[in-house]
Amino acid sequence: MSRAGMWSFAALVIALALSGCANKGRLAPVEDHSGGSNKSTPRPITPSAENAGKPGYYTVKPGDTLIRIGMDNGQSWRDILRWNKLDNPNLIETGQVLRVAPPQPDTVARPATPVASSPAVVASAPKPASVQPATSGATADAAEEALSFQWPVRGNVIAGFDESKNKGIDIGGKAGDPVVAAADGRVVYAGAGLRGYGNLIILKHNNTYLTAYAHNQTLLVKEDQVIKRGQKIAEMGSSDADQVKLHFEVRRQGKPVDPAKYLSAN
Repeated sequence: MSRAGMWSFAALVIALALSGCANKGRLAPVEDHSGGSNKSTPRPITPSAENAGKPGYYTVKPGDTLIRIGMDNGQSWRDILRWNKLDNPNLIETGQVLRVAPPQPDTVARPATPVASSPAVVASAPKPASVQPATSGATADAAEEALSFQWPVRGNVIAGFDESKNKGIDIGGKAGDPVVAAADGRVVYAGAGLRGYGNLIILKHNNTYLTAYAHNQTLLVKEDQVIKRGQKIAEMGSSDADQVKLHFEVRRQGKPVDPAKYLSAN
């Protein structure tokens, strides 16, 4: 290559280098979505947030678990999991709004297409049967209100009901003493996942009442198992307690009530 060619090539290289330096760091512009402020983008509101405060919904508080929410609302934690289409029962967040009552089916029937040539058929249609379900519901409510419970263990009451300090009664006994179901029901929880209760069993008796049996030594039933009144469900113990005892609760629509008012005399 001639000397003139070498100088031309060198000049080209220098020009390209200078052009590269001029454009160094000039990337595509970053779009500002903050509206001119330095605040971070807020978390999107979950679709369920619009239901906050409505009947049948619950807003998660710090320290809540599905087990606790279920017991406080008279429901099975598994039902709450299903109603809210949750994948993981351990992943709930403070402020999250959960359905804690069964979804109501759409009972509004579409009107039949009118047939002009058959007015007699329309006139002879049966009357709505709404009166009978209302009567049945009232009967069911009365039956639930009349529900009584047998004592779950034989022993002395060592701590009575106190709405703020003791949400049930504590009954003394010996380790291994039988704990029986206070009434017919279904096991909605059996485990040790609720702090302060130790080995716990929760039975759902109907749409109104739950009973809870805490601090057991051994659990003898499983979730979703149907239980009969007087059936042995556990053995008394001292799990998560300072002594051997059964902590027994009656929950009416999730709210603790004094078990002494519901227990039978014998």
